[in-house]
Amino acid sequence: MKNFFHFLLPAALLTALPLSCAKSSQAPDSPAFTEGDDVLYHDAIVLGDRLDNPYALENVKSAYVALYPTKSRDDISTTDYYVRFLPDDDDQLTTLRNMGLTLVDHPVDYEILREGDYYHDPSVDEQKITWQYAVVPVDFRFPPEIRYEILESCYIASASSSSKASSVDWNAVEAEAFRLTGNAELLVPATKGGGQQPEGYVTIKDPSANGGQPVGVAGVRVTCNVFVKFSSTYTDEKGFYRIPKSFSANPRYRLVFKNEKGFSIGVNSILFPASVSTLGKHSPSGVDLCVDAASDRKLFRRCVVNNAARDFYIRCGEGDLNISEPPSDLCFWMFDNLDASSAVMLHHGTVLGGEYEVIFFQVLSWVVRMFGPDITLGTQNCDTYKEIADLVNHEMAHACHFGSVGCGFWNEYILYIAKCALQGQDTYGDGSLDGAGRCAVGEMWAYYMQSKMHKDRYGGANPSYGSQYWFHPQILSSVEDRGIKTSEIFEAIASGVKSSAELRDLLVETFPSKKNSINQIFNRYE
Repeated sequence: MKNFFHFLLPAALLTALPLSCAKSSQAPDSPAFTEGDDVLYHDAIVLGDRLDNPYALENVKSAYVALYPTKSRDDISTTDYYVRFLPDDDDQLTTLRNMGLTLVDHPVDYEILREGDYYHDPSVDEQKITWQYAVVPVDFRFPPEIRYEILESCYIASASSSSKASSVDWNAVEAEAFRLTGNAELLVPATKGGGQQPEGYVTIKDPSANGGQPVGVAGVRVTCNVFVKFSSTYTDEKGFYRIPKSFSANPRYRLVFKNEKGFSIGVNSILFPASVSTLGKHSPSGVDLCVDAASDRKLFRRCVVNNAARDFYIRCGEGDLNISEPPSDLCFWMFDNLDASSAVMLHHGTVLGGEYEVIFFQVLSWVVRMFGPDITLGTQNCDTYKEIADLVNHEMAHACHFGSVGCGFWNEYILYIAKCALQGQDTYGDGSLDGAGRCAVGEMWAYYMQSKMHKDRYGGANPSYGSQYWFHPQILSSVEDRGIKTSEIFEAIASGVKSSAELRDLLVETFPSKKNSINQIFNRYE
């Protein structure tokens, strides 16, 4: 829980939250995203005039009749509703996400004067969740507890549309609807009205690994939309994506950092649980994106955290580290103006009690209480993939530990760190305050894993992170050198031992043949 209360104290830090290449393989005909020409904006989206939606039911009917005057308008009926929801809290927002909806925080039938990562409706209090816009099928069952409005009935042709009228060219109908609504200039002539499925690669470079060659930004969601026509998919291990639907106009591309593994990287304007990097409009054939340390800083950090966290989950499995995974739905927050990180696990129910609870919630802003993060990453002094990945690995190790010992252990752990901060001691104190044992066990494990993951990825000597602290995490590296596996160390840590002495005794009990070596290692440092 690296520098935990340096993140929480003082309160002013929390109120200053940020609002937030050569390719190894390339999809055919996918132009590269070049940031010199396509500036990424991370502040609020600026909307212009409202546009006439070509997919609105009445507009499609008019286009249908214009092309097929002998056919009945009744052949066209609503396939989807363009709606907006106003969730009261994170639970309601989660309900909508779990229903498989693609949610955006801004209306999609407006001109966008300047791109951005978020939008907050001026009619909604800034301390509340803004309207969430979506397109739902006509038979969608609206959750009764969540406020919603149906904005427009729509007709969005699909492969099944041919069953209604096999002689109808639905691509031509779509193009005519664009013409009738004054949006003809949005169509791309090269598609010849047939549409194209966007595909491409999202990759990232770590110059210290993989020979400096780009690797896939894996499991991140790529979404495309033209007005209310949405489609999305996840990138594979190589960063490749192919959008299921075809588009005849330049779709708007967005990377949503809610990984298919379940964890999310937030937040944009605080009120959306997964960060979004909007890439703007690009060809319906697709777009390639290769990210490195010279790229847009927020995009780079999000991609590194995405890959580092995903790699950690994968390495936990049998055949590798063979340790329990962290909870699948971890919520990461990143702060560019802080150098402190933590695994506070608020999203998973940690709390404080007594007088410290009062202090704790005075420190936390309303938004942290409402959308409590699990892991916070202070990246102020991190400019490289390696530095950010080290932070992620440290805090992911904490999350593994938390997953086994639960909130009771973690609350006491946090309480100790809070006491150190409130009494003016350094981050981890000097080990003299009540509860120091939990801190010793937790930080030994996290720094040990941070060092191990670094060495496994980059080679060289073990960096021995945290060796300057009184709890000496290098003890665990030495224990591993004596033939005790990482999985066996974790099993001891996960049992809930509350001090390094308890950890030593449990290891001796489990590995009696190594008793002398284990005692020598602990005695050497303690």
